[in-house]
Amino acid sequence: MIQLTLPPYQIRVKETHGRKQIFDILRRKYVALTPEEWVRQHFIHYLVEHKNYPSSLLANEVPLQIGEKRMRADSVLYDNQLHPRMIIEYKAPNITLTQKVFDQITVYNLLLHVDYLIVSNGMATYICKMDYEKQTYKFLEAIPNYENI
Repeated sequence: MIQLTLPPYQIRVKETHGRKQIFDILRRKYVALTPEEWVRQHFIHYLVEHKNYPSSLLANEVPLQIGEKRMRADSVLYDNQLHPRMIIEYKAPNITLTQKVFDQITVYNLLLHVDYLIVSNGMATYICKMDYEKQTYKFLEAIPNYENI
């Protein structure tokens, strides 16, 4: 897999029936090792190990539904009352983070109404803080530590 701009961590990979799998600490199981999953696992470890996000308040592959349409948010951070606070959308490292990616995460936010939106392909990461009162958002230079959100 490609080297990302995220810090390395103690990766657990295995091969089953000729397919590589990576251990997901949030789902507590091995999942298919795709380029997007490679980014997700690095990003989750970065949040937990470097930004002090509690793994108990993070979830991967969160099911959502708008009308008849079913979707999955890549990762969601919750507060202590289990209200969503942050949505994270991942793309493979070779996928450019375009307006279409931001459009995808804003659809999820119609349901979750979070404070922070993050998109990352492991090479570039964008984070914005929502201001619902002023109906605006602001891009941040860095992901805040958990205690500062």
